[in-house]
Amino acid sequence: MAEWNDILVYPEYSPEKPDRLVIEIVKLLKKRKAVKVLDLGCGAGRHVVYMALQAFEAYGADISETGLKKTKERLKENSLKAFLVKCDMKALPFIDNCFDATICLNTIYHQRLSGIRQTISEVHRILRENGLFLVNFHSERSHRYGEGIKVEENTFMDRSGPEKGVLHHFVNQKELEQLFQNFRIVEKRLNEKKVKNYLRSLWEILAEKPKGFG
Repeated sequence: MAEWNDILVYPEYSPEKPDRLVIEIVKLLKKRKAVKVLDLGCGAGRHVVYMALQAFEAYGADISETGLKKTKERLKENSLKAFLVKCDMKALPFIDNCFDATICLNTIYHQRLSGIRQTISEVHRILRENGLFLVNFHSERSHRYGEGIKVEENTFMDRSGPEKGVLHHFVNQKELEQLFQNFRIVEKRLNEKKVKNYLRSLWEILAEKPKGFG
């Protein structure tokens, strides 16, 4: 997608340090003896690199050629290996029941609600029984809610700036329950903080694919 090829050139969209949520989940993954981990919407690859450093069989998927190129460069700099693929997150090129965990941070909400549903369905398909899904979403309480061009209920497109043309979907608790009806919610948190007097509000979800869905 053209806009993400342009966006990921900016340093602020290509951080190197892993998100605290990814650092937190590593202990649980190691306790569960997880092997294969997918970073969905891997961007410039910070979590692919981190998971490879933690000795997981790391995979990265993104629609942006720029992001995948940066990920390859970072892996090479750290003498690491991972499996990278260019694809749309709504149609993943992986077999059923093949991953122990999927990470998807700051990414899934950049599409319409129908696309989010398709993505979650795809993640459910590729996860093994008891596989974990770590993901976050914009909350309707966010200061960004309502900004830009409304394209559907709770979905807005940026008019200007680095993310011009990019969609942002905002969820509430009821919608989350509907989206994850085929998962077991392990943990659900509303993480909020003020940044320059603006409220940054994100739902953080850790979900598990229940037994019987393999």
